Amino acid sequence: MIVRTTDELTGTERDVTSEDGNWRSKRIVLGGDRVGFSFHETVIRAGTVNEFHYANHVEAVWLTEGSGTLTDRETGEQYPLAPGTMYLLNGHERHTVQAHTQLRMLCVFTPRSPAARCTTSTASTRSSPSTDRPLPAFSGLNVVSRRV
Repeated sequence: MIVRTTDELTGTERDVTSEDGNWRSKRIVLGGDRVGFSFHETVIRAGTVNEFHYANHVEAVWLTEGSGTLTDRETGEQYPLAPGTMYLLNGHERHTVQAHTQLRMLCVFTPRSPAARCTTSTASTRSSPSTDRPLPAFSGLNVVSRRV
């Protein structure tokens, strides 16, 4: 049995923040825990637009706090985000999350993330169109964040 609190993860290698501070992810369950999924609490800062793509993972997201908009970049469809909303990225969809207010989400990934700070990804963040910086992330993750 594993029992953890997000408080005890704060400030550890399982507490990952984007370089621009637009999002923070507490990785509660990871590959080293030897289960078939990863479980994270992610908070996205109000007023940000964040582009994500998980080439090698399926993600289920349950929104517990805040409001925003989810855009499927492949179809252009937009969905309102509010507490109680779930979305499942079961086709590796490229998507954008715009946070109108602070968003708090519980995320399940499969296959699991192998480590808290996986460096074998193509992840980046952009606070302006000319600034690229690597982020700790999953294999095959692509992330672009900006403040609006």
